[in-house]
Parts: sequence; structure tokens; C-alpha cells
Amino acid sequence: MIDPLFLQAILGGCGIALVAAPLGSVMVWRRLAYFGDTLSHSALLGIALSLVTGLFLTAAVFVTAVVVALALNGLRRMEQVSSDALLGLLSHASLAIGLVVIALIPSARLDLFAFLFGDILSIDQTDLWIIGIGGVSVFVVLALIWRALLLSTLDRSLAEAEGVRPRWVEAVYTVLLALVIATAIKLVGALLITALLIIPAVTARSLAETPERMVILAMVFGVGSVVLGLSASYVIDVPSGPSIVVAAFLGFSVVFLYQLLLRRD
Repeated sequence: MIDPLFLQAILGGCGIALVAAPLGSVMVWRRLAYFGDTLSHSALLGIALSLVTGLFLTAAVFVTAVVVALALNGLRRMEQVSSDALLGLLSHASLAIGLVVIALIPSARLDLFAFLFGDILSIDQTDLWIIGIGGVSVFVVLALIWRALLLSTLDRSLAEAEGVRPRWVEAVYTVLLALVIATAIKLVGALLITALLIIPAVTARSLAETPERMVILAMVFGVGSVVLGLSASYVIDVPSGPSIVVAAFLGFSVVFLYQLLLRRD
């Protein structure tokens, strides 16, 4: 008989993997992996905010990620610092500041390892509801902006000619990304959430002929990584978050090697 806690972890992990697939695919197309890293590292600031204010953890991480993303977009337009340097600065600074603030709170009682690397087995019914409602919300909004998002990704000038406002679309995408990071913090942790967004999408990209097929394949690889990683974590008693990422990397490696063999033939 399946352990109810393990089943909850599987359901929550698969929910996150499904909603991460389209956002991760866009991240790959736009080459925004480091941007996602910056937002995920800012989750530590959100945790600190939750401890200081008593705000619900998911809400605190979401608000912090949105603020950091908006600040990043504003600073990038000033062009005083290159984008990659600015991403590195905010990524490491937000992570360090969050850790320092948490350390300065004497009453703080939390497992930093779980927040950094994930503890999906601690998911409860409330978390499942948050993942479900958040996931449905992300899919609805993505369906509304999908065409505009693709156009602005392919060619901003063409998008503007079609009546699309790229900055508005990018802002909505950023908010959705922040929401997924906030809901996934228990799954793989602040340091590994970008891997769950990126690796299934990169794996699917080489096999897909259309954007929509890439998203579907990314969902398949993401769900497979969660199931395989959690099963390995449960059986051999290793951390769940890293196990999921390792499973995703194994999937990428198999596809990569398979394509190398095909090219040689």
C-alpha cells in the first residue's frame, strides 16, 4: 500500500512539473535561465520576510520575487550595468541577505536545508490546494497571453506591429514565474527550482517541432523526473529535491546520447 505522505508528494510534485513546463520552455527560448536563478534565490528574502512579518510563506516569497523581478527590469533599462552582471549581483545578494536576516532572528525555527534543497515529503493538504489553485491560475493566464508571448519572443518589432505590448506580456510572464517559484519552494528548494524549470524544457527542445509539442514533452519529462526522483529518494533515503533534479538530468543525458548515436548513423 502506498504511503499517503508519499502519494501527496507525488501529486504535488507532478502539479509543479506540469505548470513549470510552459514557463520553463519560454525561459529556454528567451535564454532567461540566470533570470530564473535570481528569482529563485530571492525566495530566501521571502522566507525572511515571512519570519519578520508573520506573512504566509508562499505569499511572502511570491511578493519578494515579484519585487525583485520588477527592480531587475527597471535597472536593466538604465543600462549602467550589463544584464549578466546585474543578474549575478542581485542573485547572490538576495540569497546572502536572506540568509543573514534569517540568522539574525533569534526566534527563527526552520530547517534551512529544506528551503535550500527542498523537502517535498513535508507537503500537506494545504500545499496541495495552493499548488492546484496556483497551477490552474497559471494555465488560464498563459492561455490568454500565449500567442502574444510567442510573438514577443520571436520578434518584438513584429509583436508591436500586431498590437502586442511586449513589456506588458513580459511583466505578466514574470509574475507567473514568481508564483511558480513561490509554490515550488517545498519541492526542490530555492537553489534547485530553476533546474526543474530548465532541464525538462531543454530535454524536450531537441525532440519538438513546434512550441506546443515542446511544452507537452517538457511536461512528460518533468512528471517523469518527479516520479523517478521521489521513488529513488523514498527507497534509498536521500534528499528529495536533488533526487528529482538528478532524475531530470538523467533524462536529458539519455536523450542527448540517443541523438548523438542517430547523427553518427
